[in-house]
Amino acid sequence: MTTTDTHQQTRILVQAAAQACEDKKGEDTRILELDPIDAGLSDFFLVTSATNDRQAVAIADEIEHKLKKEFGVMPNSVEGRRQGGWVLLDYVDFVVHVFLAERRAFYDIERLRKSARPITPAEFDAELKADLTAKTQAVREKAAAKKKSAAVKTAPAAKTRETAAPKAPAKAPAAKKAVKRTVVKKTAVKKTELKKASKKAVATGV
Repeated sequence: MTTTDTHQQTRILVQAAAQACEDKKGEDTRILELDPIDAGLSDFFLVTSATNDRQAVAIADEIEHKLKKEFGVMPNSVEGRRQGGWVLLDYVDFVVHVFLAERRAFYDIERLRKSARPITPAEFDAELKADLTAKTQAVREKAAAKKKSAAVKTAPAAKTRETAAPKAPAKAPAAKKAVKRTVVKKTAVKKTELKKASKKAVATGV
């Protein structure tokens, strides 16, 4: 899988996790696309808020369940599930932070990541769909170009066969030779007849 494909797969997982947040009534859900400088840390942060510890754990559980069921992906590590005030799910290429509202305000990781690009789930979903559409179009154009190239390569061969067919009249020279042999044969017959006539004339004294 190429780097581009891997990044695209990560975006799909983040989008699914964001949807799980929405399903469990997470509030003010945001996706932070991290600056390439932070690429060693992760590609995305998904941040959402819960009104109480129980909801925070429910949101984290829903994310984990959804990604495991639909994509076969498990978090590399989970922290804070027992406390519920800040549950962190580390999927390596992206990290999910489920906060209680007051904890989120206190730590304010969105402010700490000033270089990150904040995106709403709706915006992220629209970008993802646009990327997938562009990728599908590129694949179709590539397939069409390949098909056209194959057609061009086979065309000369067909043309060669078409131009080769008219070579049948090449037998004409043979026919011409046959006519020539016939003329020669007739000439020889006439000469033979003349010789016979001449001998006959000498024999009869005519």
